[in-house]
Amino acid sequence: MADLIYTGIASLDGYLADSDGNFDWSAPDEEVHAFVNDLERDAGTYLLGRRMYDVMSVWETLGGPDDPPVIQDYGRIWRAAEKIVFSETLEEPPAPRTTVRRSFDPALVRDLKAEASGSIGVGGATLAAAALRAGLVDECRIFLNPVAVGGGLRFLPDNLNLRLELLDERRFGNGVMYLRYRIRG
Repeated sequence: MADLIYTGIASLDGYLADSDGNFDWSAPDEEVHAFVNDLERDAGTYLLGRRMYDVMSVWETLGGPDDPPVIQDYGRIWRAAEKIVFSETLEEPPAPRTTVRRSFDPALVRDLKAEASGSIGVGGATLAAAALRAGLVDECRIFLNPVAVGGGLRFLPDNLNLRLELLDERRFGNGVMYLRYRIRG
């Protein structure tokens, strides 16, 4: 059975984007990006909300021969994975290996977890909140940036009661901290 993994790059005060929707402070440097690439290498499928897919879809073309090796590497990882986009408004799959579903379906995710050989990533705070509330997320991986933004889109939703077990941690030269947690029953 595959693990469903929620990964995000957040401010120290727990936000993925500030109250204006800005997240430029979260751009990973080369060291962090290479580490993310290694984490994502076994992802066979990504579950994404519409907004997160819109952000990540640049990887359909990013990573060409003129880009740095770390960018080329992630471009290959992204394009090799299946993507399921949960959207009420997206009509057609905009790229290869992409499927559109109208609404989040916990049964579909359970079936994917049972059948998948690689890990499954969930991206986008709203979609991740639904998966967390449904008890489907196995791990949370967070990259904490040394910045406070004071409000915005939270990594973890309000009124969610979770017990977590720290599995791994790493400190990067730019002050970012990586924390990997397994969700305990």
